[in-house]
Amino acid sequence: MHDLMAITLERLDGASVDDRAALAALIGDARVVFEGRVLLEEGSRPHVSMILLKGFVARASILNEGGRQISGLNVPGDFVDLHSLLLKKMDHSLVALTDVVVAAVSHADLRRICEARPQLMRALWRETVIDGAINREWLLALGRRPAAERLAHLFCELYVRLKAVGLAGDYRFDLPLTQSDAADMVGISTVHVNRSLKTLRQEGLLEWKGGEAMIHDWRNLARIAQFDPTYLQARLTTSWA
Repeated sequence: MHDLMAITLERLDGASVDDRAALAALIGDARVVFEGRVLLEEGSRPHVSMILLKGFVARASILNEGGRQISGLNVPGDFVDLHSLLLKKMDHSLVALTDVVVAAVSHADLRRICEARPQLMRALWRETVIDGAINREWLLALGRRPAAERLAHLFCELYVRLKAVGLAGDYRFDLPLTQSDAADMVGISTVHVNRSLKTLRQEGLLEWKGGEAMIHDWRNLARIAQFDPTYLQARLTTSWA
């Protein structure tokens, strides 16, 4: 987890070594949040931002009848809710999809350090811009891509993001989520997720079983997904595939 903290700070592009050290000194002790728990509720007024060190956290909106749409997925090494620094009230909830470990830094400290260190402020701002780019890709998938392509794109993105923090390699990565979680991410039913995964498996592209994703044919999976990793920017490594 210390390595993930270091990776999170290291990819703050444009921030100096001193900037990163000053930010690291403000980050509190890590804590565990169990699967299914809400880290922040829609409508709440957060006073901290969190770095995710283990597990998966969803940005979720809940409809009156109980339906859920996941509009973003945070992976280890991400600032989970850096944007909340500028929000008076949360417009979505943050939910632990697995047991997670997070460490927090107070908004008061973030404001002070950003005022004192403009390069760090720009680096943190860039992180929120990349989050926006990821959100646009998800929106494009919801609006224009067929079900199997949506899933293919999601798995391509997660492989790249997890490989960037050392949690994926050889086209494999742990993904201890449910098909229901995936359905809420790509905006289709659980039945359609199952069928789409079966199609991708039969075509020799992808398997997802036992909490592990295995990409058997990256080139064709990325082609079907029309996956271009440019939008991930600083979330990339030099050899992402």
